[in-house]
Amino acid sequence: MSDGVDGFRLKVLFVCSGNAYRSPVAEALLKKYAPPEVEVDSAGTLPIALVAESARRFLSRENAVEGLKECSEGIWEKPLNEYDIIVVMEVGHKYAIMSRCPECAEKIEVWDIQDPYFMSAGFEEEVFQQIKTKVIELAERLKTSNP
Repeated sequence: MSDGVDGFRLKVLFVCSGNAYRSPVAEALLKKYAPPEVEVDSAGTLPIALVAESARRFLSRENAVEGLKECSEGIWEKPLNEYDIIVVMEVGHKYAIMSRCPECAEKIEVWDIQDPYFMSAGFEEEVFQQIKTKVIELAERLKTSNP
């Protein structure tokens, strides 16, 4: 990975369904933990408008709320082939990415983190902790080696 001096920035995209909780949380956390030369973004396969208020609460607790976007964005708005790593929350998201960008297959990581939208109220905290753990692992990997 470049040190950023030559202008190269490693680009990471997080993808979930609505871009309302999982991917924006991962985006905000990686912005906090990643080296400065890493550019981070997120999108949804079916974006729903606003980012969940619970995402803001959890990120406030982690001093990472400043990295949280206000509105959801869709994968069709993103130049998928320009990202170096595309992290998807479920395997279905991988297929959505590959249908738009078949050459992106080798860049995709599947984290298998379920959508808290369809779960009981307490599940959001568990999902947040799963995302935080994975983001910290990714940030460490980005600091020590090429992705």
